[in-house]
Amino acid sequence: MALRINDELPNLTVTTDLGEVTLHDWIGDNWAILFSHPKDFTPVCTTEFGAVAQLAAEWEKRGTKVMGISVDGVEEHKQWKGDIEKTSGATAAFPIIADEDMAVSKALDMLPADAYLPDGRTAADSASVRSVFIVAPNKKVQLMMTYPMSVGRNFAEVLRALDALQATYETPIATPANWTVGQDVIVALSLNDEQAKEKFGEVNVVLPYLRTTKMPA
Repeated sequence: MALRINDELPNLTVTTDLGEVTLHDWIGDNWAILFSHPKDFTPVCTTEFGAVAQLAAEWEKRGTKVMGISVDGVEEHKQWKGDIEKTSGATAAFPIIADEDMAVSKALDMLPADAYLPDGRTAADSASVRSVFIVAPNKKVQLMMTYPMSVGRNFAEVLRALDALQATYETPIATPANWTVGQDVIVALSLNDEQAKEKFGEVNVVLPYLRTTKMPA
């Protein structure tokens, strides 16, 4: 069964370069982002992991933990972090899962169930292991993104999406295209006009099905 939005993240016990953890315990009451890549010591992913390291204060501000995933081993991760820190100028303090048996890649549906990696593999052999998962404190997957090898991920967009998810989490609102923090939000269709005004105050009715309001405090 493919992993879908609102599915509970599999509660796997994983080995990382910072020790063994169980995913649900590691998340705790926080938000979490898991981001994967095809192989250590590859150019695009070195820049991406550097971007994640540079955003450490932003993740912390949002109560969010980050964890990398790779099908390489612990020692490779530790060595690779030296390159990440050298090129980014930031400390890569987040853990990276050593998914050598591909248990995590399969559980998160990043590879076909019968996939295997050949000896002497290259990044191309595990190219599909390149995804982003944002997980809420209830341990349910809220967002998934998958990228090809040739396109570096935009972590400003990951941050923006995280802001939108946190703003709308368990609140009857949605965010419009290109929304950023501070802009108006959309009132959920589950509320009629009277309920919307009672809950949010002033509501702008653009169309019967498109009503906006100030972002709740």
